[in-house]
Amino acid sequence: MSYKPPFIITNKMLEYISSIMEKIGRIDNYTNLNKMPLLRRNKIKSIHSSLAIEANSLSLSAVKDVINGKVVFGQKEEIQEVKNAYKAYEMINDWNPYSLKDLKKAHGVMTHFILEESGKFRKGREGVFDDQGICIHVCPPPDQLDKLMNNLFEWMKKNKDQIHPLILSSVFHYEFVFIHPFSDGNGRTARLWQNVILSHWKKIFEYIPVESQILKYQNEYYDVIAECNKNGESTLFIEFMLNMFDDVLDDFIKNTTLALTNDAINITKLLEVMEVNIPMTAYEIMDKLKIKSKETLRKTYLNPAMKEGLIRQTNPEKRTSKKQMYYKIGIE
Repeated sequence: MSYKPPFIITNKMLEYISSIMEKIGRIDNYTNLNKMPLLRRNKIKSIHSSLAIEANSLSLSAVKDVINGKVVFGQKEEIQEVKNAYKAYEMINDWNPYSLKDLKKAHGVMTHFILEESGKFRKGREGVFDDQGICIHVCPPPDQLDKLMNNLFEWMKKNKDQIHPLILSSVFHYEFVFIHPFSDGNGRTARLWQNVILSHWKKIFEYIPVESQILKYQNEYYDVIAECNKNGESTLFIEFMLNMFDDVLDDFIKNTTLALTNDAINITKLLEVMEVNIPMTAYEIMDKLKIKSKETLRKTYLNPAMKEGLIRQTNPEKRTSKKQMYYKIGIE
């Protein structure tokens, strides 16, 4: 008999999916969305939130600074977690969502220099404990992990065309956390891999920061997982995750609308006339943008782009130097 994760498709799930699909349809109407700085900010929010759920104490601005190569003071392990997570989220399109081998590689990236068993299933027994130190979930023993994970991936491969990706990815998320195949980094990897599954279905999911929504409802996230563990099936967790996606899409649409009418359009124009790591003078940029005012260049284009960490000065210590040049950084 083939493996089948226990869950029920409910009317509530179908209502959420209908709402989510309607919102995705509205997003599809935005042209040039892939060029917007908003999307890079959302990816950084995803990384910060997913790590914060796991008690990483770095602020959103500190996470942004680490990604932009700036010096950040803090615990070395937390800084390394940010570097690892950014690399992993940048590789979302490189992985096959239905390959267990690729998932192990992703875990290896997420825990590089942090975990001795990076990219390898745990060899010891694990349990999940609450705030009082009480064990609320005994994880499957290590000798069952290969079978359980292979069954889960085989089920996904067989059902990826029959079960809606929003439901299938949520089932994966819950089952993965339940199995707890790695000694550490399971939550981060589960959230990353749900993004991998969904972004291979609709690319926009690469930039929808559902992790930030989960962070807002972190207690409910853990409570619903515990309730599903008790019930022996993932229905409530699927409904919870669909609710998270439905809500975060509202924020995404609102922020996208604002971004399209403000700095993002001008930043996009600026980035299109510059090349990565090739310094340009203000006058060279003005010529390409076909503008004549240096003040307009500074206020409308350069300052917003530098604020977003997309453009840097060659001599930041002398901001008004006549020899000042500007270059586009290689992280977009």
